[in-house]
Amino acid sequence: MEATKAVEAWKRELKPVLVSKAEELQMMGYSKASDEDIWKCLVKKVWKGNPEKRLHEVVQDIFHLSSNSYMSYLTIDAYQDDDLMASIAALTGKN
Repeated sequence: MEATKAVEAWKRELKPVLVSKAEELQMMGYSKASDEDIWKCLVKKVWKGNPEKRLHEVVQDIFHLSSNSYMSYLTIDAYQDDDLMASIAALTGKN
């Protein structure tokens, strides 16, 4: 029986899968897709943290990540980064 681990523990073994998914998204026109962004998207949107999963479940989650979910994550993340930068600028007095 395959062991379960926290998804973060599988990350190193999953590098080729993440790179493959990034290349797939790049071929679909998302030229800036990266394996690290895909991982962050999965942690925030799909897994919502660091749950225990089997390796085949994590691989399945990566390959089933839709371009819509990925773009939604990037859009929300960009807005949050803009808000953070605006907040920092307001606090430091730099505009």
